[in-house]
Amino acid sequence: MDRATADTALVLMRHGQSEDNARDLFSGLRDPALTPRGVEEARAAGRSLKALGLRFDVAFTSRLRRAQDTLALMLGELGQPDLSVEKDAALNERDYGELAGLNKTEARARFGGDQVRSWRKSYEAVPPGGESLAMAAARVWPFFEGRIAPRFRDGASVLVVAHGNSLRALLVQLERIAPEAIEEVNLGTAEFLIYAAAAEGGLVRRAAIAPEADRTA
Repeated sequence: MDRATADTALVLMRHGQSEDNARDLFSGLRDPALTPRGVEEARAAGRSLKALGLRFDVAFTSRLRRAQDTLALMLGELGQPDLSVEKDAALNERDYGELAGLNKTEARARFGGDQVRSWRKSYEAVPPGGESLAMAAARVWPFFEGRIAPRFRDGASVLVVAHGNSLRALLVQLERIAPEAIEEVNLGTAEFLIYAAAAEGGLVRRAAIAPEADRTA
């Protein structure tokens, strides 16, 4: 990938546990804070990346504070608190529309378990008033191609902290995951994926690391 080398890395990470995660609520574009557990998850992720010897040249995150706060905590652990950070709504969580703020058990009781699973996990299903994963991909992927990938191709190590569904939307294209298979893909809070440049071009996943085993989806 042009100047990208074995020493450069792309890391994609979901934010630490938020107050909505702890209450099992649909967040979407809501803006809850991190819980104390989420704060420690973020710090632990930063320590894990430091232990792997990773340092970054630039970071990207969403406009939502659970992602921004996670990134700031990680950068503190990495000893890079002044790293250049680009914040963009293209990386925001998908819009859950009328589901936002509902407890997931309550939503299943109201709409039915199969319908709620389809809204949550499938690629095309659109929750009422919200975005499908495909709609989220239509903003996430162009941003990745236009802003993130060029930095990596130019030899920068890049850290991206975003959300479970904005990252799932990205993975459909990045790892060529079939839309019907994305239903089985889930990133836990503070879980991160590490990619390196492939010899034939493109990216290859090197690791998937969850700092703690017990996660709130």
